[in-house]
Amino acid sequence: MEDERRPILPKRRIHGGIDLKSFGSCLKWVCVDHSSLWRAGISWSIFFLFAFGVPVASHFLLSCDSCDENHSRPYHIPAQISLSLFATASFLCLSHWTRKYGLRKFLLIDKLCDASEKVRHKYDDQLQKSMRLFFMIVLLYFTAECVYKIWWYVSGASEIPHFGNLYLSLTVACTLELCSWLYRILLIFLVCILFRLICFLHILRLDDFALVFQRETDVGSILIDHLTVRRNLRTISHRFRSFILFSLILVTASQLSALLMTTRSNAHVNIFKAGELALCSISIVTGLFICLRSGTKVTHKAQSLTALCAKWHVCATMNSFDYTEGETPLAQNSSSQLFSVGAADSESDDESTSRDGDDDDLNDTKLIPIFAHTITFQKRQALVTYLENNKAGITVFGFMLDRTWLHSIFGIQLALLLWLLNKTIGIS
Repeated sequence: MEDERRPILPKRRIHGGIDLKSFGSCLKWVCVDHSSLWRAGISWSIFFLFAFGVPVASHFLLSCDSCDENHSRPYHIPAQISLSLFATASFLCLSHWTRKYGLRKFLLIDKLCDASEKVRHKYDDQLQKSMRLFFMIVLLYFTAECVYKIWWYVSGASEIPHFGNLYLSLTVACTLELCSWLYRILLIFLVCILFRLICFLHILRLDDFALVFQRETDVGSILIDHLTVRRNLRTISHRFRSFILFSLILVTASQLSALLMTTRSNAHVNIFKAGELALCSISIVTGLFICLRSGTKVTHKAQSLTALCAKWHVCATMNSFDYTEGETPLAQNSSSQLFSVGAADSESDDESTSRDGDDDDLNDTKLIPIFAHTITFQKRQALVTYLENNKAGITVFGFMLDRTWLHSIFGIQLALLLWLLNKTIGIS
């Protein structure tokens, strides 16, 4: 059985020097290792201990009816439930992905064999940046949780229930709670950062694919490359769609329940009582934000290819003339003229790009140089029509994860928020 399982830690650098050792080590640190039967058993045991065992034991064993108001923890249950459910979804997804695909195939690095050296180099850099971002986010939230937990145990040491030695009992309880919190946010943000990394890879591939419109090519090669892009994005969508949908539903339900509890007429909310709930809410919302933003960016980049192809078609049509065999060649002076116009506009475009770092590089205002022997009008028009009717991008069970979908989500969330506030504090 061990031979059939895929190791999650690569043994060497692959495909142009891309090193996955850091991600493989991170998976082992969070105990998501199913490379053997006994490791899988340890992985599941640690998961149940920190995701459910410690929070449940903390709630019942440290329950204090006689404590002062700041140590009563009225919002402890919803905070732990939402964090544990999000961590459960992350753990199940990571377990399935690493067991079925392995880390290299899951990150689609095996697809980089036909990519350019520039794409491989940038993706390698992004791997390191993603790891730094991952540890920075985890460290930030874990530090905030440490401050809150240490204050809670130190300030309420005389009131919090303990067993045996006071200091040893509270130290062990605090350490277990902090380990449980760290384990769960590691799982959550690891999945989100992996999705962000995969989306960035395809943004690089799309930028590289857009260069076909700046050199002499044919419709067949462009169509094959676009079909490859659509297939890869569909693969990503199928792998992450359940996680994204569950995350969206969970965040919506948890935030509405938290709002309902904190806006009741008899609720007394302050940073001491609701600090952990606020920190938990910010954590899971941040994870969902990373996923939605990454998916939207790669979808917008993929759909921008249609505009780029249409601009390429327009530039070729304006500078073509009829030919007896149906071709539309272009005079050399017209080609150089178009290229000069594009170069003249580059300075202003670079200034606007520097001001808006997230703007789409594919949908700029530069004209595209047309070569001496370009494609026929009918083929170009057919390609534009194909791209208009076969949009690529990240989908969630058929719904395209683009800006329109985000606007719909925002509208639904706002409607639920106003409805709930109307029921609790009487907004009309």
